[in-house]
Amino acid sequence: MTFNTGIGSRLGLVGRRVRLVHTDDPWTRLRCGEEGTVTTVDSMGTVHVRWDSGGHLGLVEEAGDRFVVVE
Repeated sequence: MTFNTGIGSRLGLVGRRVRLVHTDDPWTRLRCGEEGTVTTVDSMGTVHVRWDSGGHLGLVEEAGDRFVVVE
């Protein structure tokens, strides 16, 4: 299931497991297929994830980041 809807529906993602599908962030070491847990969704709609690999990255769907819920 992909989430590319409004901020309100993203709030339900907190605590859910997600898998990274795509990011254009040139500074991250994350690769497609990595999984993590959503920790918060901020007022701008950025979905903040604690990745199993130890990193933290906020996903911004409007900037092209894509993820799927895995649970």
